[in-house]
Amino acid sequence: MDLGILLAMTLIFIGSFVQSSIGFGLAIVTAPILFQISPSYVPAPITVVALFLSVINASHHRATISLKGLWMAFIGRVPGSVAGAFLLYWVDANQLSLWLGVLVILAVIVSLLPFRIQPTPNRMMIAGFFSGFFGTSSGIGGPPMALLLQHQEGNLIRANLSAFFVVSSLLSLIVQVPIGYMTLHHFYLSLPLLPASYLGYKVAMRYINRIPKKNIRLASLAICFVSGITAIVSALS
Repeated sequence: MDLGILLAMTLIFIGSFVQSSIGFGLAIVTAPILFQISPSYVPAPITVVALFLSVINASHHRATISLKGLWMAFIGRVPGSVAGAFLLYWVDANQLSLWLGVLVILAVIVSLLPFRIQPTPNRMMIAGFFSGFFGTSSGIGGPPMALLLQHQEGNLIRANLSAFFVVSSLLSLIVQVPIGYMTLHHFYLSLPLLPASYLGYKVAMRYINRIPKKNIRLASLAICFVSGITAIVSALS
């Protein structure tokens, strides 16, 4: 096992810990740096890991899942995924790195916004569209949905985001296949990452009530900012 795979597994462990703790964050934390290790890690292997982790988290929080409020987001997610696939088809590696970096920096800014946005049906559909667009093209589909749901109770956020990510990750993988971004090569790349993701989930479940969510959120945003800047600098250099 080479150093690149070990570093990728470490990043996935950290990202899975963050997502299992606050409901999202796997791709935001990991995608820009994983792309620097190998462009093949983005977006399909991250999406495979997101699907794996979301199934586990959704199962753990299944008693608090409320699909009623997610249907409009699912509807918006379908055309968003198709639009994201078209973007992937047209951009090259440098453009994708720049796209990743800009998306992550925007996600950090959005996460720090002080105002509250109510999750109305129309807003859920719009958030679902952009989640599909961003998620399919970069693996980073969490921020639009998290922005609308961030003021709900903690377990409800984790439950509903996990349920949404199960469906959205499947949609993204399906549309990545015909454009060549989800192949057996990408699937094999994702396999060593799954145990690291599960370990991140287990550690989060053990310490979820011991570490203040605010500290986890601020630390993850700091990591996101650094990784986003790294991706932008790499694309422009």
